[in-house]
Amino acid sequence: MLINRTDFQKLFNDSDITVTDKQYSDLETYSNLLVEWNEKINLTAITDAEGIAIKHFFDSVFPFTIIDLPQGATIIDVGTGAGFPSCPLKVFRPDLRLTLLDSLNKRIKFLQEVSDTIGLDAQCVHGRAEELGRNDDYREKYDIACARAVANMSELCEYCLPFVKLGGKFVALKGSNGLDELKTATNAIKTLGGKVDFTKEYTLPNGDGRTLIVIKKISPTPEKYPRNKGQMKKKPL
Repeated sequence: MLINRTDFQKLFNDSDITVTDKQYSDLETYSNLLVEWNEKINLTAITDAEGIAIKHFFDSVFPFTIIDLPQGATIIDVGTGAGFPSCPLKVFRPDLRLTLLDSLNKRIKFLQEVSDTIGLDAQCVHGRAEELGRNDDYREKYDIACARAVANMSELCEYCLPFVKLGGKFVALKGSNGLDELKTATNAIKTLGGKVDFTKEYTLPNGDGRTLIVIKKISPTPEKYPRNKGQMKKKPL
């Protein structure tokens, strides 16, 4: 389920993003799988054609046109859910090497089907961010960690920054109150080895406000982080 090709391409073209016929076809297949699987497991509350086009696909791709994304970069999408933002991004940037992380195995099975069906070649990993962030196979191994609508900014930094290698970046896609959240995460960012690199507020084509926050990893994350979820809630950084 997706708006027609012409309207979809115009939606992106208006923001200087070209959509090829193959990209549209892949995203149409993705949207059909999303709606089909959503009847079995809770993936998203947004299942209408226009909502999927704007609030899922455009909202996933547009922010990454604002920042420099190196060719062949390794990306881990933390708490990826139904695959946003990284799966639509990979459709536009097949050079990226993608890891999808989610704590619910049913979502991972959905993402594996999406990856296999439209050829994303993504590594789909079932696990908790606070556990894998302490695992040497994943810790400080990625150029980019990204997250969309997962947790407040302070917790999100603790979930994501441990995955980022020195010189890499954590990219957070937040709502219209993102800069307010950022103010409360100042200590967490510093403690975990990050520094605010870039912020930008923008609006989606439907008028919804968004905030892009990019944190650069300037020093190693101390070994005791990330803590478990209970500790994060009890004693926020």
